[in-house]
Amino acid sequence: MRKLTVMTFLTLDGIMQAPGGPQEDPSGAFPHGGWSFDYFDEMLGEVMAGEMAEPFDLLLGRRTYEIFAAHWPDATPEEGGEGINAATKYVASRSPQTFRWAKSVQLEGDAAQAVAALKQTDGPELQVHGSSDLIQTLLRAGLVDEFRIKIFPVVLGRGKRLFGDGTLPSAFRLVSTRTSERGVIVAYYQPAGAVTTGSFARE
Repeated sequence: MRKLTVMTFLTLDGIMQAPGGPQEDPSGAFPHGGWSFDYFDEMLGEVMAGEMAEPFDLLLGRRTYEIFAAHWPDATPEEGGEGINAATKYVASRSPQTFRWAKSVQLEGDAAQAVAALKQTDGPELQVHGSSDLIQTLLRAGLVDEFRIKIFPVVLGRGKRLFGDGTLPSAFRLVSTRTSERGVIVAYYQPAGAVTTGSFARE
């Protein structure tokens, strides 16, 4: 069974929209595209290089796929293009797509069912980058095995959220954590079952 890992940049108030640039995802008149830029350093680059060092395939929503397809096919190995270009790109889209980027495959039918079936096949880890709408589908279906989150010390107040309308009450356990000199927290979480409650009130 394949592991499905969601990898995302996140603000302190839970926004994941357009961390890489103003034109990455301006939907909803989002005014803060590129909010992660000033926080990148050597440590964060090392973390991301390590995450892509092992074989992986990509699971992407249509919009994120189009962003990737406009950049990565021409990227050099030094820019990190080797692993992404070698990966099979599985694309969730409600409309038929024509792909020019090598090793791109459209998921057929219901996205949750298609991903559940894909996880049962042989192959490397499935990594989800961006793809906020697809992530909500994966959350509702309980298909995420790990979150690898980079939390940036900035709040934006509006934008697409990692834990949006697909979120189900869940507990998580912290697998590992690192912090950069610029205040970015790299935290890996895995599902840990149902939420448990208690009370601090005096009897």
